[in-house]
Amino acid sequence: VSTQSTGTNKDTNQTLTNTTPSFLFLMLTFLALYCVGFLCVYCQNPFDGKELYVNPSYQAELDTSIATASGTVKQTLQSMRNVASAYWIDVMSKINGTGTDSVQGILMDASSKSPIPLVTFIVYDLPNRDCHAKASNGEICCYPNSDGTCNYNQGGDCSEGITKYKSQYIDPLVAVFKKYPQVPIVAVIEPDSLPNLATNQADPHCGNTATSNAYTIGIPYAVNQISTCSNVAMYVDAAHGGWLGWTNNLQSYVQTIEKLNIVSKIRGFSTNVANYQPLGIACPSVGYCLNGQHQSDPCCSDPCRLSSQYNPANNELNYVLELTQQFTSIGFNPHFIVDTGRNGVPNMRADCANWCNIRGAGIGLVPTTNTTSPMIDAYHWLKTPGESDGCTQTLPDGNTCARFDSFCGSADSIGSRSGEPRAPVAGNWFDYQIKQLAANAHMGLEKN
Repeated sequence: VSTQSTGTNKDTNQTLTNTTPSFLFLMLTFLALYCVGFLCVYCQNPFDGKELYVNPSYQAELDTSIATASGTVKQTLQSMRNVASAYWIDVMSKINGTGTDSVQGILMDASSKSPIPLVTFIVYDLPNRDCHAKASNGEICCYPNSDGTCNYNQGGDCSEGITKYKSQYIDPLVAVFKKYPQVPIVAVIEPDSLPNLATNQADPHCGNTATSNAYTIGIPYAVNQISTCSNVAMYVDAAHGGWLGWTNNLQSYVQTIEKLNIVSKIRGFSTNVANYQPLGIACPSVGYCLNGQHQSDPCCSDPCRLSSQYNPANNELNYVLELTQQFTSIGFNPHFIVDTGRNGVPNMRADCANWCNIRGAGIGLVPTTNTTSPMIDAYHWLKTPGESDGCTQTLPDGNTCARFDSFCGSADSIGSRSGEPRAPVAGNWFDYQIKQLAANAHMGLEKN
């Protein structure tokens, strides 16, 4: 990862005068050392000066596609073998183990390297997860159906689901993190959850008491417990500009975050996780492109036509501007990481509401701290390129997908056209997709 400075906080401690009482001097010195030694995980860019962990399990997945690729696609896939991406902890069984398909195995492997690389994890297993999706994809439910899927319609306190999340997911995860204090870790907290809570209350799956309890109790618990690990910096998910960019949506999200009382424990927010929103170019100010203004300025390029809907977040850099403005107004100065794993092509969708295995997408910028904003700590591949977003109604083996989401049959989704291969279940390797992503890749530092 590039180590160019991104304008993070400087040391502002001042030298005490000789007239300061010795006891006070010692106490202030202790507090200063404490802050530098233990709280710097939140005060400094955790990516600065760090190598990033490349998972051998991901390399093995790439190798299966490299073996049948040719030409520039093969060359691109080969170059991707040395690029880091995040590891999704989407089931409890991925926490403990010895292989690099588990958190423990990854940290064990990382700790053996010199220098020790930074590892990025996606914490993703809340009860009633994905409440606005059209298919239940989580393993922990507030109230499970007989087939193991979640009954999102049932209200209640979700006490059993929350207890399971705490005792069988977060607590074991924290225990593993603490076994490897020498390994720097970035944790992205529960993609889509709080954005759903903030904007989809009209959906009874998200607005019922069980889901609300699961999210508002589960996420603070996760943040508070993980914050006891001195080697972990956290970013809470903030969706993307095509979702929260409207002022009312973003204000609702900010209010949701404020009520959880977690901002003192986090570095900031992640955006565009597992999505395809263009990175773009930052405008001079929030709302610069609204009301038909400055349309010839490249920063107003708007493939999703958001500005015409009075959404100032026509790209992710403008969304970061908007997030920064909203959060500084409540006294929090957040930093960000932006997922660039699959946003190398800005205008491949007919409808930007579509998010599942998008046809014509391309790999985006490689992970780097050489960002265009002092508020953005890094661009990173947070969604692992090549792993499916979800299954088509018919699986590649001809069987019916039990957890089919109709968004994965959208007109923009691979597998919805005759002659295209069917898509595997979420998280499984999708050979056709990774080759298309490689064919359309824009991995350099040029503006995309």
